[in-house]
Amino acid sequence: MPTFRYKAYSATGSAVSGMVEADSERQAIQQLKAKGMLPRELLEEGSAADRSGSFSFRRGVSTDELSLFTRRLATLVASSVPLFEAMGSLCEQEESGPLRQALVRVKERIAEGASLSRALAAEPDIFGESYVSMVAAGEAGGALDAVLERLADFLEEQEQVRSKVTSALVYPILMIFVGGGVMIFLLTVVIPRIVTIFENSKASLPLITIIVLKVSHFLQGYWWLPASLIIASVPLYRKAMKRDDLRLKRDALLLKLPLAGGMLQRLILSRFARVLGLLLSSGVPIMRALEITGEVLVNRVYRSYLREVMEEVAQGGSLSGSLKRSPLFPPLLVHLASVGEKSGNLEEMLVKAGVAYEREFSARLTRLMGLMEPLMVLAMGLAVGIIVIAVLLPIFELNQLIK
Repeated sequence: MPTFRYKAYSATGSAVSGMVEADSERQAIQQLKAKGMLPRELLEEGSAADRSGSFSFRRGVSTDELSLFTRRLATLVASSVPLFEAMGSLCEQEESGPLRQALVRVKERIAEGASLSRALAAEPDIFGESYVSMVAAGEAGGALDAVLERLADFLEEQEQVRSKVTSALVYPILMIFVGGGVMIFLLTVVIPRIVTIFENSKASLPLITIIVLKVSHFLQGYWWLPASLIIASVPLYRKAMKRDDLRLKRDALLLKLPLAGGMLQRLILSRFARVLGLLLSSGVPIMRALEITGEVLVNRVYRSYLREVMEEVAQGGSLSGSLKRSPLFPPLLVHLASVGEKSGNLEEMLVKAGVAYEREFSARLTRLMGLMEPLMVLAMGLAVGIIVIAVLLPIFELNQLIK
């Protein structure tokens, strides 16, 4: 009898996992439902999906699609439309794709009596843990429409930040590809044709010319070596990043990079403050909110320290006092958190801190891009200039000998 590995949510809403034996996937799901569990992931042991690990060609749902769905759902809920009818209407409006397929399954679960949060929790590839927790808190507090509105605003703002970063990276990446292509063309096509001029000459060549010629010969004869290293580095990097200790070292190194490290820290702080503030304002308990925020943060350095913060808060410590003990959290964030705790509006102060760090990140990104553009042009011109000088110097020396 086949064995299935499952991840599910219990009747209390906690995440559980384990193994179940069943003749088919459908029977396995029925067994889990009979035990009061809502399956969110089910894989047969030894199946292709199980062996594939994290690599998948499955296309995800964009933040724009998710924010638009959330906004529409908030409008329907605020208009007192029954949840099942609202999901049916949204399914009809949505174009065919992963989101529409997920919404059809969510509608079926709601028809079976599941709450919206539990129905969404069974689609973890689309609706993350923070999304589901906020929806659950909104249902419990009777303010689902307001929570969905805040969620939609947050998703739209995160998409704007992502678009800024993507737009900023387009120019340098394009310049790197164009500059690299020009250099490879000069070294593998132009230089070999000019070398014949120097081969019959007994004059000694300048050092810069010798270096350029050796690089040209290497690329002509062993071009496959750097190409193989580049291709092999991708799976090797992915394999290495499966180790938590190496990922922690990588994330720590990224924070220490000049210019980029400071910008990355601002981006992380903005996400931390905004997600935590949004969860707290939606009614999620602080311990659960800290746990979800830690999972949302990509950087392992911040994630590991947040575990210590959770332990101190669980023992009765204040959030601001716990954050103050680490240099990862600057005084502004600590001060706003302290003011929020004293005044009773911690979530509002955290959101303000998140907005402040997001603006600082945007300002730094604009300045960096303004500085990078002329530097990239200068670097490309310098590289091409070295090739030109390496070719012209021996030609000038030959002309002197002829004279």
